[in-house]
Amino acid sequence: MAAKREQRNRAGRGVRLQADRKVRGRSRTTKVRAFAKINLSLRVLDVRADLYHELRTVFQSIALHDTLTFRPVPGPLRLECSDPACPVDRVNLVWRAAECVWVAAGRQGGPRDVAIRIEKRIPMAAGLGGGSSDAAAALRALASLWRVAPARLPEIAGSLGADVPYFLEGGTVLGLERGDALFPLLDLPASWVTLAIPSFGVSTKDAYAWWDEDAGRRGEAPREVRNVGAAGVGWLAESERRNDLQQPVADRHPEIVKIVKALRRAGATHAAMSGSGSTVFGLFDRRVDAERAARAIGSGGGTVVTRTLGRTEYQRRARAG
Repeated sequence: MAAKREQRNRAGRGVRLQADRKVRGRSRTTKVRAFAKINLSLRVLDVRADLYHELRTVFQSIALHDTLTFRPVPGPLRLECSDPACPVDRVNLVWRAAECVWVAAGRQGGPRDVAIRIEKRIPMAAGLGGGSSDAAAALRALASLWRVAPARLPEIAGSLGADVPYFLEGGTVLGLERGDALFPLLDLPASWVTLAIPSFGVSTKDAYAWWDEDAGRRGEAPREVRNVGAAGVGWLAESERRNDLQQPVADRHPEIVKIVKALRRAGATHAAMSGSGSTVFGLFDRRVDAERAARAIGSGGGTVVTRTLGRTEYQRRARAG
């Protein structure tokens, strides 16, 4: 009798232990940071047969980031965002990233049993890659949650957008073709970055359409980009320290040129619009100089002082946990 009672007790403890494990599993949350980028250079070479633009760009990670929180919740996928202007349906790349990882995991129907919240710090429509970085962060977190091999993520990222694969890499990277053929470079020496964010945004579609309209104003043929590892951005040829989208955007928004000039007067070693705009960045060797520049130039949408991230630090800090 005593032996049977002990057997029942052990079985009960086993059931309770399994239940505790399930509760802990359901209550576990995962957070991951989605870092912004700037484009040290962006050359638009031509229009491809698939109607995308042929690019040569140098991406650089910066410490400004969104934070995504993944929480197990029964039912269909839920997406929330701290910024009411951010879509929380399939328009959002995070939602589409979830759909892609769900399919890659061999699951049926739509993604479910997870709620995702995005705490936005990267401005939208600002040329800083916030939406693409959020998508890459979602890929990393959901691949771990739903047991999809990391090796599959670059292909999935490429299907979501041309910038998304970069955010799986980070650091200083040369991007060719649509910007998604990636060639890691030696990291830019650590720099402080002043971001000037105008009160208006610029859609990527509009920026490239304006470039197409102004095709006759293109400058000389771009030269080869070489990474020789010199200090600052000295390794980037002078002719490459430019953003071909800057002039078309500035023609419609003259504030862009004013901010670039102000950052240069403040001592920036390099200043330009990032991506398709509207954010303008300036690089500085010292934090105090970057902060002084931020106070001096102001901006309708505000300023942010941050710093560059090398590849190793980027990958460590972007890891889901």
